[in-house]
Amino acid sequence: MGEFSAVEKDGHLTIVTINRPERMNSLHPLANRELSEVFDDFASDPDQWVAIITGAGDKAFCAGNDLKHQASGGDMSGQPESGFAGLTARYDLVKPVIAAVNGVSMGGGFEIALACDMIVAAENAVFALPEPRVGLAALAGGVHRLPRQIPLKQAMGMILTGRRVAAAEGQQLGFVNEVVPEGEALAGARRWAGMILECAPLSVRASKQASLGGLDHAGVQEAMAQRFDQLHAMIKSEDFIEGPKAFAEKRAPNWKGR
Repeated sequence: MGEFSAVEKDGHLTIVTINRPERMNSLHPLANRELSEVFDDFASDPDQWVAIITGAGDKAFCAGNDLKHQASGGDMSGQPESGFAGLTARYDLVKPVIAAVNGVSMGGGFEIALACDMIVAAENAVFALPEPRVGLAALAGGVHRLPRQIPLKQAMGMILTGRRVAAAEGQQLGFVNEVVPEGEALAGARRWAGMILECAPLSVRASKQASLGGLDHAGVQEAMAQRFDQLHAMIKSEDFIEGPKAFAEKRAPNWKGR
């Protein structure tokens, strides 16, 4: 348990909870630095293969930047290089991260979710990039990630107006993977994490790195010509042998992650 977050490790799964419910789980630089250290640990721990990030309580995933802290003259220096919640600028993380959105996900909170590989949202979840309404802009990745994840006109409709989008519409637009009953966002995210954990961890990392890295190239042929280190690691791993062997022997594979 940190000052602003809680971490649970369940087998190969890390669950990170933003723990500032009295501030709608909004974040200031100290909280961002703490979360950056949490995800540093997740990234470097060979026994942790998938992460979930969620918010404490049932009202908010994360309401974004702690504007009260900023408005009261609080120290806004020392933001981590890895970005908001230690995630929005962490471009080298090859392990999958799932957002379990259990309420308000606005501004930086929505940017955290967009930086994750999947979003599971409770029915009461609400998403928005309201920065223009307070004279700001969603510069922690929101203005770039949203147009890459949903159709451009729909993204601009959210970015330019700051309008709020409910979980069901978020699924229709395409940035939400699944909508679950209120109070079940974490359970839903655990279910998706369980399906990922059934797969070979190095295959998952190679697939994530190749998929996201390939988006940097205009055509499929150019993307396929790239060389990704996680693909090399997968091919050289024990799991590369174990998968076909387990299939041939009609048993569940014993993944080692190496």
